[in-house]
Amino acid sequence: MNQRHILSILMENESGAMSRIVGLFSARDYNIDSLSVAPTEDTTLSRMTLVTHGDEAILEQITKQLNKLIEVIKVNVLDDNRFVERELMLVKVRAVGKDRDEVLRLAEIFRAHVVDVTDKSYTVEVTGTSEKIDAFLETLGKSIILETVRTGAAGIGRGERMLRI
Repeated sequence: MNQRHILSILMENESGAMSRIVGLFSARDYNIDSLSVAPTEDTTLSRMTLVTHGDEAILEQITKQLNKLIEVIKVNVLDDNRFVERELMLVKVRAVGKDRDEVLRLAEIFRAHVVDVTDKSYTVEVTGTSEKIDAFLETLGKSIILETVRTGAAGIGRGERMLRI
């Protein structure tokens, strides 16, 4: 079964490390749905959150190959709902006439924030799971969406579950 997987990767914060990880996916014809990376509290390390799709065999191959890379310190697969996931999206929507009030109503329902206003558009910031963001877009409808930008998923284990050396 082709399912969604979130990988949390602790890696050395050095030039070329991210491109080697991405190259691993490219060389094996695995797709990356989203990717975010930034330094951790220890500036010599970075944390990469990567979302991909595949069955259990593909996931096993990905994790084995990642663990072979020198720059990769640790790989966690965030699964079994034992993690918190968030994504951020900015969406610019047409907001004229009756659409203005409707967008504000939907933003309130989804706990989103209007971060920019013009006489013809709103830019709305939405955070939550990927499913919540997808639901917000679906509820808005394609006819008023002008532009979107999404960060991709960021995830962290719940409770005592941590990605550390």
